[in-house]
Amino acid sequence: MWDAIRNWKIHALVLALVVMAEWIGIHSFKVGIGTIVLLPMLYALMAGALLGPKFLKLANQKDMVDAGSLIGVTLMLLMARYGTLVGPNLPMILKTSPALILQEFGNLGTVLIGVPVAVFLGLKRETIGAAHSVSREPNVALIGDVYGLDTPEGQGVMGVYICGTVFGTIFYGLMATVTAALNIFHPLALGMASGVGSASMMTASVGSLSAMYPEIADKIQALGAASNMLSGLDGIYMSLWMALPLSEWLYKKTYKIKYGEFPEEPKYKGV
Repeated sequence: MWDAIRNWKIHALVLALVVMAEWIGIHSFKVGIGTIVLLPMLYALMAGALLGPKFLKLANQKDMVDAGSLIGVTLMLLMARYGTLVGPNLPMILKTSPALILQEFGNLGTVLIGVPVAVFLGLKRETIGAAHSVSREPNVALIGDVYGLDTPEGQGVMGVYICGTVFGTIFYGLMATVTAALNIFHPLALGMASGVGSASMMTASVGSLSAMYPEIADKIQALGAASNMLSGLDGIYMSLWMALPLSEWLYKKTYKIKYGEFPEEPKYKGV
């Protein structure tokens, strides 16, 4: 990490991206029934992707590795900022505590939808790792411990982890605004739903909602931060005790429907 901190190039590139993104500012436009809110984070993410070796080559492989090692530090500062919002809104958060805790059951929707889709797309046991959760760092560690990351399950979770890192913030930011435009859910409920266990995805979603509802932006951010914290705490137990067994069972059933036979049992550690 110290090498990354001393890498002046990535700090200069980040500063340039931040200045450019903030200069562009927040823009919104109507798309059908929804309103798409484009945040500075989105511009910085897309421009940053173009700086790598595959495109403009302003950042080499080492710079990318160094930048990745600093993500934890920057997210720690971000969560400290959100922590200052939780305190003043603590009475409201305590009132919604049952909903915050029970929302973890909503994460099982990834299993119920993702496993059948993955199997019918042709994935085999990669389905278990890919569809048991949103595949953030705790879930990668869980799959690595139970199955090993050099297994099909490990390949599945790492594939979704990488896709989530690249496209997750964009998807969550756009999904939040489109869902809010439907006027089905209260903005505070959407803020609570933003906390899926990923600080970057939560920030994109909460940022979009805050831009749409500036009068209650502090409450949306507080609920999003509290929800994200709880997802990180109890989400791993939900995955271990419920999501993984359900994924295994649903995978076998769906595999039987598609191929007419049950899949072979794996022969590696933890299973």
